[in-house]
Amino acid sequence: MFLKTLRLKHFRNFEQAEISFGSGSNLIHGLNAQGKTNLLEAIYLLSTGRSFRTIHLQELIQHEKPHFYIEAHFEKEGVPQEVSVFFDGKVKRVKHNQTTYSNFSQLLGLLPTVLYTPQDVALILGAPAIRRRFLDLHIAQVDQLYIHHLIRYYKALKQRNCLLRQKSENGIEPWEHALAGSAAYITEKRKTATLELQAPLKKWMEHLSLQKELLELHYQPCACSIEIYKTERKRELYLGSTLFGPHRDDLEITIDTHNAKLFSSEGQKRCAISALRLAEWEHLKNITGYPPLMSIDDFGMHLDESRQNLLQDQIQHLGQVFITSPLGGEKLKTPVSIYVENGSVS
Repeated sequence: MFLKTLRLKHFRNFEQAEISFGSGSNLIHGLNAQGKTNLLEAIYLLSTGRSFRTIHLQELIQHEKPHFYIEAHFEKEGVPQEVSVFFDGKVKRVKHNQTTYSNFSQLLGLLPTVLYTPQDVALILGAPAIRRRFLDLHIAQVDQLYIHHLIRYYKALKQRNCLLRQKSENGIEPWEHALAGSAAYITEKRKTATLELQAPLKKWMEHLSLQKELLELHYQPCACSIEIYKTERKRELYLGSTLFGPHRDDLEITIDTHNAKLFSSEGQKRCAISALRLAEWEHLKNITGYPPLMSIDDFGMHLDESRQNLLQDQIQHLGQVFITSPLGGEKLKTPVSIYVENGSVS
């Protein structure tokens, strides 16, 4: 897969820009607060239908402008394609080749991507919802049915919780059947993805830690079935909330069998996140048959110098990569160097 060009209009601090990328490593460099990360955000939005920095799409529109527009031309499995997104504060519009959609979720799977940022340490330190979101986004990029079941599950969950808060059991059973059906699919796919990530995760952690550390994932599903809903309904009516199901799952991350959140050093945490993102990239490549896009934000912030060098040695093998850094191209040795200054690109 090859993202050839990216066009921006009224996106963040970009008035208007067109950027051409190389098929290998692309360094996006410049001083702080000039717009480097905004380019990664645009690529991520085209790939996933969401920003990794805000849940409010309105914030992506350039100050005092009516809308934002992003367009990309890319080649996938030898076929030239184009995709664009538009948002004016109310209307969402996605166009893929000649087909138009009104929902950004249609972008999922079109440009499979992996994003690695300094904030990813929250996968270890943060709440279970962050780890669930990691699994969901990873699976959704290669399984459209998973997206269907996620939407169906959370719609049914919202309706059941509404009835529970009203202390009403009228009409609750159809929502419980919908919950249980979609929960079974979600749980099975999360379990499978976790198991399939183990081998590449072990390989990358051993590489980055010089064979010193073992990194593992442990999926912790929250049981969910029609029987559980019936048995626990009285307690849930009292509390006004559904207590069982995939929305309560967690993913434990361990280093040398110890919970990484509680027992690992800062260096170990950052090394583990690097290995996790590389394992995610490899797993997507194995499923799709082609390398997904790889974005690394603020390259120098992730690892100590020796591990940075180990990671840099692998970048040339990751297909098309986008790296932001205040460093110049001569330091990171990338074939393509893109300089960003105040929303302009050269």
